[in-house]
Amino acid sequence: MKSIAVFNNKGGVGKTTLTYHLGYALAELGYKTLLIDLDPQSNLTLFGLDPEQLHNIWQVEDTFIDDFVQARDEKNPIEFENIAQDVRSIHFLLKPTEDGTDIPKTLAKPLDLHENLGMIPGRLSIHTYEDKIASRWNDVYGGDLLAIRTVTQIRSFCEVYAENYSYDYVVIDTSPSLGMLNKAIISTVDGFLIPCMPDMFSLFGIQNIGKSLKDWKRDFDTFFKLLSDVKLSYFPTNFVSFLGFTIFNVKKFSGRSEWDLSEAYNNYAKLIPATIRNYIDEDHRKHLSEEQLDTPIGEMSVRHIFSKLPNFAQKYRTPMWEVPSCENLETEDKGTILGNSQRFKSTQISFHILAKDLLTRLEQLEVN
Repeated sequence: MKSIAVFNNKGGVGKTTLTYHLGYALAELGYKTLLIDLDPQSNLTLFGLDPEQLHNIWQVEDTFIDDFVQARDEKNPIEFENIAQDVRSIHFLLKPTEDGTDIPKTLAKPLDLHENLGMIPGRLSIHTYEDKIASRWNDVYGGDLLAIRTVTQIRSFCEVYAENYSYDYVVIDTSPSLGMLNKAIISTVDGFLIPCMPDMFSLFGIQNIGKSLKDWKRDFDTFFKLLSDVKLSYFPTNFVSFLGFTIFNVKKFSGRSEWDLSEAYNNYAKLIPATIRNYIDEDHRKHLSEEQLDTPIGEMSVRHIFSKLPNFAQKYRTPMWEVPSCENLETEDKGTILGNSQRFKSTQISFHILAKDLLTRLEQLEVN
C-alpha cells in the first residue's frame, strides 16, 4: 500500500475534484483505492453522499464525538458493534485515540463508491483531533505512547484498511492549512502532490510548504534519534516524498504559449518548477528526474478548463465521464449534459493519463 496526500497551502485549486477523480481513475485501472476525507469542509465526502445520508451518519456519531467512552458504555455490546462496523467518519475512527481509550476491535466499513473504490467520510469536528495532536506533540520526544499513537494514527488506519480490504493506494484529501493535522498527515504518508493554479498564490503556497517541510522533518529526525525501535515502528521508515505538481482546470489559449495558457498564466506556470527547486529540499524529490520536476503530473491531461463539468459531477455524485449516463438527470440539465456528452466522456482519458503518470512516480520511490 502507498499513501498519497493531495495538498496545497491555498484553497480554490480544484484539490477535492482532483482527488475524487484520481481515486476513480486508479480504481478503473484495476487498483483498489481508498479515499479519506481529512479536510474539515468535507467536500470530498459530498461527492459520495447526499447531505441527508451524511447527516444520518454524523447524528449516530454525535454522542461519541462528545465523549467516546461514555457513549460506548451506554450501549450494549451488540448495539455498539453494529454502530462501529457501519460506515463511520474519520473522526469517529480517531476519537478513541483523541480520548485516550482503546480503538474498537470492529473496523468500520468504507463507503463503497465504485468497484475497487471506497471512502472514509469526513466530519467538521475533526479540528478537536488537531487540537489533541498539538497538545501531545512534545510528549512524543519523551516516548509517550499515547502521543505517538495520536501523531501516527492516521497512517495506522491507512495500513489497517489496506490489510483488511487489500487496498493498493490510499488517497487523502487535506485542508489548505499548515496546522498540526496536516503536519501529522503529510509527515506520515508516502508521498504528496500539489495541485496548482498558475498564479502567485500557488507560488507562495509552494514556498510555505517547503519551509514547513524543513521544520517537520527536523522534528521527525529528532524522534528517530530519541525513540526506541519499538516506538519507531509506529512511524514510516522514510519521511514523505514530493511527487510533483498539477495545473488543473485553467482556460485554454491555443498557440499562445508552450502550455496553451494566457501570457500571464504561462509566466507564473513556468515559475512553478523553479519555486519547487528553491523551496522543497532535494532530499524530498530525489526520485524525480529533472523532466518530471519541470512537467506537471499527467502533462497537459487535466490542465485546461472543464468549465461546469465538475459542478455536474458533484451534483450527480459521479465522475465527470459518467454524468451523461446518469439515469436521474434533471430536465433542466439534460440539454447541457447530453449536448456535451463527448466532452464529459473524454475526461476519463485525461484522468487515466494523470493516474498512470502518478503511479510511475510512486514506483520510483521503491528504486530510490
